[in-house]
Amino acid sequence: MKKTDSLRRFISQHRRYEVIALLFIMMIINQGDRATLSVAGASVSAELGLSHGEMGWLFSAFAWAYMLLQLPGGLAIDRFGSIKVLGVAIIVWSLFTAAIGSVALMPVGVAFVAVFALRFMVGVAEAPCFPANSKIVSLWFPTAERGTATAIFNASQYFAAVVFTPLLAWISTRWGWPWIFYVMGVAGVLMGLVFIWRIKTPVDHRALSPEELEVMRQGGAGLQEQPASQGKQAWRATWASARQLLGQRMFLGIYLAQFCISTLTFFFLTWFPVYLVQQRGLSILNAGLLAAVPAIFGFIGGISGGLVSDWMLRKGLSLTLARKLPIFIGMALSMSMILCNYVQTDVLVVLCMALAFFGKGMGALGWAIIADVSPKRSAGMNGAIFNTFGSVAGIVTPVVIGYMVQSMGSFNGAVVYVALNAAGAFVSYLFIVGPLQRPDEPAPTAPPEEGLLPAPAR
Repeated sequence: MKKTDSLRRFISQHRRYEVIALLFIMMIINQGDRATLSVAGASVSAELGLSHGEMGWLFSAFAWAYMLLQLPGGLAIDRFGSIKVLGVAIIVWSLFTAAIGSVALMPVGVAFVAVFALRFMVGVAEAPCFPANSKIVSLWFPTAERGTATAIFNASQYFAAVVFTPLLAWISTRWGWPWIFYVMGVAGVLMGLVFIWRIKTPVDHRALSPEELEVMRQGGAGLQEQPASQGKQAWRATWASARQLLGQRMFLGIYLAQFCISTLTFFFLTWFPVYLVQQRGLSILNAGLLAAVPAIFGFIGGISGGLVSDWMLRKGLSLTLARKLPIFIGMALSMSMILCNYVQTDVLVVLCMALAFFGKGMGALGWAIIADVSPKRSAGMNGAIFNTFGSVAGIVTPVVIGYMVQSMGSFNGAVVYVALNAAGAFVSYLFIVGPLQRPDEPAPTAPPEEGLLPAPAR
């Protein structure tokens, strides 16, 4: 009884933990939705008689929509609030996902256009997801906890890769490929309803205790949405804020680093299994199993990076050092993938890639930094620009690597290209970003370790 009472008291005093748990579950479903077409791709291609070129267009539909809608999604978040926008988005993208399953009932001539259009709309609806997550974390979590909170929802991509790839493959084998989309669609709608029911801003959450609210306030949590300016000039002012963000050296460096780090992500999500089959000579089954190993290490690295960063903040180190040091270590580890060009055994290749993906996860603190330094009235727009750079990497990386492999006849050059992007993120945070600080807040007195980071803020 005492343990039960203690647990209830702990939960009542830590409502923000429920928030991050729901964000994590929601993001697992989100990442599962993104994997549906890749898992069902072979069956869809065979049943609809699609060529590899046509399948390539279907795979690209989500990425193009996701990139193009980042800035409008950021506008919507700043105008209507992150929680409202994300709650609606979850349900909408889940309905479009479920609708893809119905394409099996359509004539073959119509099916291709229907899948492309529906997949495009999934990308449209998912566009505000990561910027909204970042803003919700900034509302609910003190600065010293944001690294861990952001790492948790960001690590969902690795966790989802481990869980959903075999699960969706089993569903397709058991009931047919349309059921992949039906199951994920229903799961998403249910998650959306729970999200709308349970997630509120801290100041509007009836179950939030005054003690926790005070802890959050003193720790720098946002507590409530900061609405964008209203009236005839609202949209013009928001676009002006976007130009202002792009004109600041600190933010531009963060955006460029996100492109580089996302290149690592999309290499593992797209070409890594193919690399194992074509370069290393593994069977598809063995490649699928081994491809999960780097994802597991990426998950561990992602959680570790957030915990270490927040621990450094609690020890009194500056925000700049606490956020940047895990990134430097992580990107240095990611560069180790070049060793894959010089080892012979499959085990060593997977270990090198696992170390690289652990480093990528550890260094993926960009969303925590965006929550830390975004101007309060343009946090959604800043997150959208940041995510746009990552989305561009999602389009560029598969194409560039494909042409490199085609022209060189091996993946050796592609591995070097990905490793150089890790170096690019390292250089960007070291020489371009400079000290981390929210532009609309007064500059703190710089501690001695800031001198280790050469670029001045502008």
